[in-house]
Amino acid sequence: MSYILGSDAIHADRARSGPRGHALRWGLVLGATIALHGAALLWFAGHRDTFAPEVVKPPVQIELLTAQPIARTAPERNAAIAHELSERSRGRQMPVLHALAPEPRAPSTPEAARATDANATTPGRAAGRHATNPASAAAAVPASVASAGVRFSVPPSGDLHYNTFYNGVENAPGTIHWASEGDDYEMVVSVPLPFVGTYTYASHGRIDAFGLAPVRYTEKRGRRAEDVTTFDRTAKRIGFTRTNVTLALPDGAQDRFSMVMQLASLVRGDPDAYKSGVTRAFYVADDDSGELWPIETIGDESVRTAEGFVQARHFMRLPRREGDRRRIDVWLAPTLGWLPVRIMQTEPNGSQFELLWRGRLAPPGAENASTGTTPDDSSESGPAGSSPEPVREQP
Repeated sequence: MSYILGSDAIHADRARSGPRGHALRWGLVLGATIALHGAALLWFAGHRDTFAPEVVKPPVQIELLTAQPIARTAPERNAAIAHELSERSRGRQMPVLHALAPEPRAPSTPEAARATDANATTPGRAAGRHATNPASAAAAVPASVASAGVRFSVPPSGDLHYNTFYNGVENAPGTIHWASEGDDYEMVVSVPLPFVGTYTYASHGRIDAFGLAPVRYTEKRGRRAEDVTTFDRTAKRIGFTRTNVTLALPDGAQDRFSMVMQLASLVRGDPDAYKSGVTRAFYVADDDSGELWPIETIGDESVRTAEGFVQARHFMRLPRREGDRRRIDVWLAPTLGWLPVRIMQTEPNGSQFELLWRGRLAPPGAENASTGTTPDDSSESGPAGSSPEPVREQP
């Protein structure tokens, strides 16, 4: 009897809870289904690029200034040189050079003697007319001085002193030695680092039709062996000591540090051409490779130095390729002859190395700036207004 009563009670409870139990179970199933579908949608959204076909993105179109032949002297300087030559020519008759020849025989007739005297005086008159003609004086300016092209003015020679910082912590000071004489230049950057030694970067070369033309670039990092990059202008190849690979040598190619001075020379020659947003491409060879460096003009800024605030123009290297996170910034100061007042390199991990101008070791003078090779005949000419004494041959 108790079993029957208990069984009836169980059936009665199942009858009462049946619809509610089914609804609860179906609700749980529906919730689980929605959760699984949501998880699947989230996963697909995060991995849909894996299943999508590869799309080649077009490169960003940037108008770049590329390597061009240079004009190493401004037009106004050509006019000044021509004016100076014409002024000198007015004060004296230019000497006439004659080739050595056997002494002529005496003329046999009086008519022949008169003809000989007339011919002998003709070159002197022609030379006098040529010397007093300003147009002829202007033509005497060398072609290298009057050549057309991108305006280019090499910064004045000098040794600059820099504070060095690594992630904001000041280290021992470094130096930049820059010298240009005639068609040769030299640049040596020395940065002592604690526990490592001195890092030295040296660039030696000439100045050709496209500006600075490195011949030899060396890197000496502390106690490590020296790495050398050579620029063979005859074979038009770039060679490295770190690798047997050689590269083609394009016009206007630079090394890592001559690029800074090439940029400074271009900006110094024509500052107005480098406004904010203007980008110039340089082909730069490192110690084992070479590639294009796009350098963008950011704008004019004030740089705080040990000597106070210095106005400078900020330039930044744009990414060289996709994923390139190494950054180089350069600030060129017009008060320093457009030499760098600040250089900063930012590594992909965020660490920064900085050079900040702290003063001159030897003041760069404007008088030794190399803007072109011009003849200096001051040592060959006498006092102003004097004329050379004619040389008379004894009969």
